[in-house]
Amino acid sequence: MTKTILQANNLSKHFGRGISEVRAVNDVNLKIERGELVLIMGPSGSGKTTLLSMLGALLSPSSGRITIDGIDISSVKEAALAALRAEKIGFVFQAFNLLEALTAEENILFPAPLGTEGMQGAKKRLDELLARLGLTARRKALPGTLSGGEKQRVAIARALINRPPVILADEPTGNLDSHRGQEVMMILHDIARDEGCAVLMVTHDPRVEEIADRILWLEDGALRDRKSEQHSWVIDPVCGMRVDEWTASVMTEYNAQKLVFCSHRCLSRFEAQPEYYLNETTKQKIPD
Repeated sequence: MTKTILQANNLSKHFGRGISEVRAVNDVNLKIERGELVLIMGPSGSGKTTLLSMLGALLSPSSGRITIDGIDISSVKEAALAALRAEKIGFVFQAFNLLEALTAEENILFPAPLGTEGMQGAKKRLDELLARLGLTARRKALPGTLSGGEKQRVAIARALINRPPVILADEPTGNLDSHRGQEVMMILHDIARDEGCAVLMVTHDPRVEEIADRILWLEDGALRDRKSEQHSWVIDPVCGMRVDEWTASVMTEYNAQKLVFCSHRCLSRFEAQPEYYLNETTKQKIPD
């Protein structure tokens, strides 16, 4: 049974008064379930970052209610919000926001003292995250020596260190090239599925659309479902991403069947467990 991890009811944020009033977010309702990756897209200035800031308890709404993992955050006193954010929410930003004087592992552990498991529990989780994100050899490196992709992976590990049920990502691929951006997208996709997090991502990047469970459109402060355009697609048997068969560059044949993949990473995973992924593919339906 699915569980709603993040919910907003009649959420609004207005700036100014009278004729100068701007309704950045207007009467938004939203539910995100455990294991979901949901995108919020929309034109610049449509209120996406404002909405994300409210959902992350960084900005107070003008009206409405936000519930995170069963907690109504409007009932939480200001002094306790920092602890709530550290325990319940992991943030991933476009600008990485790493502390330059700290090593990769020190940056990852920075929010740990506020987590429910404390520093001791976080250190046990650290090795697991470093290995999963391919950062073991870079754990002692300073941010100035890391590539853009490595910095974003450090930021993702930092967001995950306290095992939060919600991950909020604001343009996480905005400063990355195509290859590194795809890598980050797949990491967030896997996190939602494997860790049971609710991942909400604000983005302008159309590459992310193929791995999202849902796409929402925010414009003029109003949020609505955005239905996919009509296309003919094939499904990557590993990640479930829709791939254009005619333009795909990564493919293989297995038991006389042609299979198409979004990346070499997914191809490698398939080659390690082909029967497993073929069985999973039969359960999937190509989106309209």
